[in-house]
Amino acid sequence: MKIATVVGARPQFIKMAPVSRELEKRGMGEIIIHTGQHYDYEMNKIFFNQLGIREPDYNLGVGSGSHGYQTGEMLKKIEEVLIKENPNVVLVYGDTNSTLAGALAAVKLHIKVAHVEAGLRSFDKKMPEEINRVLTDHVSDYLFAPTETAVKNLYNEGIRQGVYLTGDVMYDALIHNIEIARENSEILRKLDLKPKAYLLATVHRAENTDSPENLRNIIEAFIESGELIVFPVHPRTRKYLKLYGLIEKIENSDNLLLIDPVGYLDMLVLEENAKKILTDSGGVQKEAYFLKVPCITLRERSEWVETVEDGWNILVGADKEKIVKAIAEFKPSGGTYTYKFGDGKASQRIVEILEGFS
Repeated sequence: MKIATVVGARPQFIKMAPVSRELEKRGMGEIIIHTGQHYDYEMNKIFFNQLGIREPDYNLGVGSGSHGYQTGEMLKKIEEVLIKENPNVVLVYGDTNSTLAGALAAVKLHIKVAHVEAGLRSFDKKMPEEINRVLTDHVSDYLFAPTETAVKNLYNEGIRQGVYLTGDVMYDALIHNIEIARENSEILRKLDLKPKAYLLATVHRAENTDSPENLRNIIEAFIESGELIVFPVHPRTRKYLKLYGLIEKIENSDNLLLIDPVGYLDMLVLEENAKKILTDSGGVQKEAYFLKVPCITLRERSEWVETVEDGWNILVGADKEKIVKAIAEFKPSGGTYTYKFGDGKASQRIVEILEGFS
């Protein structure tokens, strides 16, 4: 069996790593197609190196652009590769433009589509990620759901064939890498940080970066909180911080520490040792939950509803007052830790299922 894996963004590299290891272990051929959606070194090569993923067979170099341009370019270039390679299955991850383009290119060529992280829903169609994940699920043949909630979402949309509850591959990745991170990361020493003496922030979603009001509210809330906040800055976010004149405001503050994007191992250590995490990232919400770190989500809705229901995650949007209040007051409600996102063997289950259909 030949499998073509389509990835293009940092979270997908993390999700792909444990699955690719399992494919290699079982001698199943994998063609890695990197769309180039994230093209910065820190967002790309360092992740491949740290996660032990071999170099992609194809790097399409699409880069940034509008949703239509980016998805269209990916669709065209992925189709060319699939025609050449003729795989049995195209494997896509998550909810990016790379995910949708890979799925559409495959289904139009009558190639089976397998979607890892199927069934997630924020029920907010203003989010491009929601459109991507819904459309991908509806053209997929194998739907690998990370949680029971995801299975129910698919069932409610009439998708009942080819659905498998596998657990979460990001949990697999964390279990595999957390000890390696603890032993090898120097990030706390480099930044002169003490465990549980800082907050960690990430902001990259278009709903926040593309809105001057939202991004200003978030940055002002960070500064007004008075807490030391470590802020690895996504390249798109840095562009908008400059555009909106917020870089100067940050530089004049004494509690907001902007740093360049960090690799996966350093990020795990920063997450584990943070007092609280502020983020609009789906993956970071989950990692906070896995590591039992309170999470403040800078969005109105989340596809990872389990983390909210369990009391470890609070949704505050880009409301300045809510953010400041959550920084000061939010604590996990009780000692609950109900949802386990599987047992760390999701990637093994996924590959076994694919192997069974070869």
